[in-house]
Amino acid sequence: MRPVLHGDISAAARALLAAPRADRDRLCARMIAEAELADHHTRQTGRVHPLYGNGSLMAAARGRPLADEPNFDDTRYCQCFETVLRHLIRFQTNRTRS
Repeated sequence: MRPVLHGDISAAARALLAAPRADRDRLCARMIAEAELADHHTRQTGRVHPLYGNGSLMAAARGRPLADEPNFDDTRYCQCFETVLRHLIRFQTNRTRS
């Protein structure tokens, strides 16, 4: 996966916010996996992945419906933002161990 910036996390959190609560953890893990797959594809072929984009988390998220971006006074958005951060920490930790 390409380096993760604030906009990537925001886009992923907006995708989670648009999804049913019960699906959010699975969706977040899937977006990270898609970004990783797309990054690998782009490095191998020099072309963006036809479905998942350029390997950024933002590209993976933007392939889905996105909620309008609320402020951080929206508890549901904060929970989605936290979910993305938690999954990214797990992804980075697993990558470091491999």
